[in-house]
Amino acid sequence: MSTFLGLPGLRRSTGTGSTATGAGAGTGTAGGAVADEPFGPVPHPQEPLRWGDAFPAAAKQTLANDQLRRNLGHATQVIRTKRAAVVDEVPDWEALRDAGSGVKEQVMAHLPELLEQLEKNVTARGGVVHWARDAAEANRIVADIAKAKGADEVVKVKSMATQEIGLNEALAEEGIAAVETDLAELIVQLADDMPSHILVPAIHRNRTEIRDIFLARMGDAPPDLSDVPRELAMAARAHLRRKFLSAKVAVSGANFAVADTGTLAVVESEGNGRMCLTLPETLVTVMGIEKLVPTFDDLEVFLQLLPRSSTGERMNPYTSMWTGVTPGDGPAEFHLVLLDNGRTDVLADEVGRSALHCIRCSACLNVCPVYERVGGHAYGSVYPGPIGAILTPQLTASSGGVSGHGDPNASLPYASTLCGACYEVCPVKIDIPSILVDLRAREVDADRSRSGIDPWAAAMKAASWVMADGDRFALAGRAATLGRGLGGRDHAISVAPPPASAWTRSRDLPAPPAQTFREWWRDEHTDPAAGPAATPKEQR
Repeated sequence: MSTFLGLPGLRRSTGTGSTATGAGAGTGTAGGAVADEPFGPVPHPQEPLRWGDAFPAAAKQTLANDQLRRNLGHATQVIRTKRAAVVDEVPDWEALRDAGSGVKEQVMAHLPELLEQLEKNVTARGGVVHWARDAAEANRIVADIAKAKGADEVVKVKSMATQEIGLNEALAEEGIAAVETDLAELIVQLADDMPSHILVPAIHRNRTEIRDIFLARMGDAPPDLSDVPRELAMAARAHLRRKFLSAKVAVSGANFAVADTGTLAVVESEGNGRMCLTLPETLVTVMGIEKLVPTFDDLEVFLQLLPRSSTGERMNPYTSMWTGVTPGDGPAEFHLVLLDNGRTDVLADEVGRSALHCIRCSACLNVCPVYERVGGHAYGSVYPGPIGAILTPQLTASSGGVSGHGDPNASLPYASTLCGACYEVCPVKIDIPSILVDLRAREVDADRSRSGIDPWAAAMKAASWVMADGDRFALAGRAATLGRGLGGRDHAISVAPPPASAWTRSRDLPAPPAQTFREWWRDEHTDPAAGPAATPKEQR
C-alpha cells in the first residue's frame, strides 16, 4: 500500500504490543513494486514517546534477533573507536566538557529570558515565531503553513523534535507527504519502520536489507541495484535531488539557536540539510525550547564537542546557519516553532532538568552495554538508550517525574546496569546514572501506596531483615553456597529455581564460591599460636 505520492502508507499500531513481522519481512520487486508486508518491525505509533510493550518485554523480543545484535555490535564498535581517537587529540577535552555543561546550566537558569530574546531577534530579522505547548499544537502550525503555500509535499532535514511530535504522520493525515532527506531517515521511512538510534536511525539495518527496501519501495530505484554502499547512496541521491528541486516548503530541526542574534544552526554530514535550508521558498524550523545558547561565541564550544562525540569527526562536514530572511538569498519566508511538549515540567525538576542539557550526540548509546544488545526499538520511544531512559519518562510524566505503575515508560529508568559509561562520554557531563537512580526511587515511592501484595516489595523487606543482623546475614551467605552445585563447567548457573529463575531467564548467574567471605577471613587470619583472629563483625 502506498500514498498518492508513492511513499509507503503509515502502519498504525493497534495495541500496546508490537505487530512485528521482522526486519526485511517484505518481499518487494524491482521497479518500485510495493512489498506485501511492511519491512519495519515497529508500526508507526499513535504516541511517538510511548509505544509497544514495557522495556523488559520488548527487550526480550529484540534479544532474540541475532541479525539485529550483529548489526548493532559492529556499528557501535566502529563509532566508539573513531570517537576515542579524535577525543584523545584534544588536550583540553575535559575543560571543553566543563564549558559545555556550564553553558547549559546557564541556559536552564535563564530560559524564559533567553527565549524572549530569541523571539525578539528572529522577528527583527524577518522571521515569524510560533509557540507550541504540545505536539498537537506544533503539528497544526506546520500543517497550516504548508497548506497556505499550496504544498502537498515537504522536504525534511533530520529532526528529533519532529519525530517526537509525530509530524510526518500528522501531515499525512492532512494530505501532505513529508519526505525525509537524510539517508538513514529515508531508509527508515521507506521501510515503514521507526528509528532505533538518535544519530544513525537505521543502525539496525545492514546493506543487503537496505538494497531490498530501495528495490521494493523507491519507485525510481535502478532495477539492477546492488548492495554496494556507493550504489545505494547514488540511488538515494538521484531520488532526493528531484524532491529538492520541486519542494516549496522545507521543515528542519535545529541543533542550536543563538539568543543574542536570532541565528539558527543545523549540523549534518550529507549536504541534504544545506539543500533543504536554501532551495525551498518557505522554511519551517521546529525546535525544542532547550536548544538555546546565550551568545554566538558559545557555539565555539559545542561545534568542537558535538562532531567528536557523535560521528568521531573533528568537525561537521556541513554546518548551516541562518538568521531570519535575506531577500534574494535562501527562503523568502522563515517560521520558527518553539516546542515545549513537557519540557517545562522537566525544567522544574531540580534533579532531572539536566536531561535537557542533551545535545543529541548519541555518545551514550554507543557505549551502553544494554543498548548495544537490545537496540533502540526496545525503549518504545524516539529517544532510545541512556538519554532516552531519563528523558522520555520525564517528558511523558505528570509534574514530579512519576510515570505511574501502568505506564510502559515507568520501566525505562531500569534499562541500565548503572555502569557509568554514559556519564564518562557525555560531552556536557549529564549525570545519567544519578538521574536513573532518582527516577527509580520516585517510582518505588509512588508504588508504596498501592494496595495488595507486591512480591518485589516483600522480597526487599525480607532482604532488609536479613541484612540488618550480622548473624542472619552470615547464615544467608552459607546457605547461598549450596547453589554452587547448579553451576556448570563455566561456573555459571543458566537455569535456577524460583525466585532466581527471574534472573536466569535472560542472563547467567555466577555460581557462588565454595567459601563465604567470613569463612575465608577466618581461615586466612587464624594464628594457631595466638588463637583465631577477630571476624569482620567483631572488628566492627
